[in-house]
Amino acid sequence: WEQTDPGHMFGPNARNHYLFHYIISGTGTLMYSDSKGQNKTVLIRSGQGFLLSPKQVTTYWADQEHPWEYTWVEFDGTRASEALELAGLNEDAPVYKSSSRELSKQMADEMLYIVHHSDAGVLNQIGHLYLFMDLLAQSSVSRKLQVRNGMREFYIKEAMVYVEQNFQNDITVEDIAANCKLNRTYFSSIFKDSTGKTPQAFLIEYRMMKAQQLLR
Repeated sequence: WEQTDPGHMFGPNARNHYLFHYIISGTGTLMYSDSKGQNKTVLIRSGQGFLLSPKQVTTYWADQEHPWEYTWVEFDGTRASEALELAGLNEDAPVYKSSSRELSKQMADEMLYIVHHSDAGVLNQIGHLYLFMDLLAQSSVSRKLQVRNGMREFYIKEAMVYVEQNFQNDITVEDIAANCKLNRTYFSSIFKDSTGKTPQAFLIEYRMMKAQQLLR
């Protein structure tokens, strides 16, 4: 949480994880580079928010007359991008607008709970993070309905669990597909349709995330 000074600027910078800001009061500006490398600038007001995606170059600054008061949360994980897609947020559409003042207030309260309970247990904080993610999806005007094929969802979860349990071994996409008892080509197709990335890219990103954790 922060009450920024007039004109306070951060960036240009790129992060390794997702970072979501919710604007409690005030006004400011976000400049970001989309997936095509084009720079875009947008005004962000109180009651709105913005998402910073991993490796996305962004700059944001507070208004001179009405600087931001905002709260933010940084997170990552194998299902993070999927949860954000439910809210309709990604590097090409980073601006959050609320369809319900009540729900967005509850969402902000969950973020502030984490801020004010930094000494709480890990499971307690993760629980409130999940509540935040649920309220983010529920309250977003760009919310997407979760309509999925049951078997596809089952296979994707099986693949992710296999990677989580075996990433340290010399596994390949063929191994992951075989564990799901699927043809590699078909498996790769449904995996990319569901997650937006290839199984190979997911495996590399997961290993990099674990390597960063071990280095820290």
